[in-house]
Amino acid sequence: MQRRDLLKLLALTAPVLTASGRLFAAPAGSPRFLLIFLRGGYDCANVVVPCSSSYYYEARPNIAVAKPAGPSAADGAVALDADWALTPVLRQTIAPLYARREALFIPFAGTEDLSRSHFETQDEIELGQPQAADAKGSHDLRSGFLSRLAGVVNGAASIAFTDSLPVAFRGEADVPNISLKGVGKPVFDARQAAILSAMYAGHHLQPAVEDGLQLRQEVGRLMEEEMKEASRDAITPKGFELEARRVGRLMREQYRIGFIDVGGWDTHVNEGAAQGALATNIESLGRGIQALAQELAGEWRNTVIAV
Repeated sequence: MQRRDLLKLLALTAPVLTASGRLFAAPAGSPRFLLIFLRGGYDCANVVVPCSSSYYYEARPNIAVAKPAGPSAADGAVALDADWALTPVLRQTIAPLYARREALFIPFAGTEDLSRSHFETQDEIELGQPQAADAKGSHDLRSGFLSRLAGVVNGAASIAFTDSLPVAFRGEADVPNISLKGVGKPVFDARQAAILSAMYAGHHLQPAVEDGLQLRQEVGRLMEEEMKEASRDAITPKGFELEARRVGRLMREQYRIGFIDVGGWDTHVNEGAAQGALATNIESLGRGIQALAQELAGEWRNTVIAV
């Protein structure tokens, strides 16, 4: 193995190897929390629809989602109550959860940030800190709210299913992050893993390195199993539903606090109403959440998922 190749591999796995992501089982029945963070700015009024508002339909003559008693059952929203309805693409996935009181929608919830900057607003939410009157420089950029949460619940096993550690997990807690996008061969084969273990033998980082290697092997195994199952139904490995099943299994078996982000929400002129870019994304999101519920199985009742 060339030194250059080894350094590349170390760079790819550094976030995992420097964090304590031990593969201990999460206690059955213990509370779990997963944050699904939608990167960008999705149009919530076309997801949870204010169907009793005449202004909504006046302001959106071309992209408003039809009322529950709309021209067709397929395009009409799903009534939640007299004032609110759900986009029809969630009819088969999230609407049943709502009917069983397993889903809740909170309109008008958000941040005080009025910068109109996606980046600034996302950081505001992930930091989870009160906004001072003079917001400039008022935040501790090293302290994300999920990291603080992990600290107050006695270091509950946490993980970020992301390419790099998100702002929400910045802080004192050691949190592993691992991307579920690449489902090819493992980053390390057995020979390379043995070389890396030998390099750190007796070093104070040896436990973290071994934990990281074990985590990579475990996630790789789960990915391979899911890919084999998915190939029968022609589900792409990059699809959110497939990714959600891996996340659900890891949250069920090993972790109590998790974070995953989903991009592609700046739909702009391609948004549409019951059909279009937003509806397509929301439908995939709904299938993913449904898959999470199925994979969490008995632990679903102990899990809070915030989107």
